Amino acid sequence: MSRTGCAEPATATFSYEYRRSLVWLDHLHLERDPHSYDLCERHANRLAVPSGWVLEDLRSPSASRLAS
Repeated sequence: MSRTGCAEPATATFSYEYRRSLVWLDHLHLERDPHSYDLCERHANRLAVPSGWVLEDLRSPSASRLAS
């Protein structure tokens, strides 16, 4: 799990592409990637991205939301 101090099991993986200002959440990846981070359900649902960035949540049917 990537969130220091969180004892909950990871359920989602987030990755980002800096040059496109894009962050995406997906179901937990089984393979480790040094450029991805695992989060528990609570932290994944509360993930906030910088102003002007887009967060795509691939875990649900409503796939994309614009960050404020």
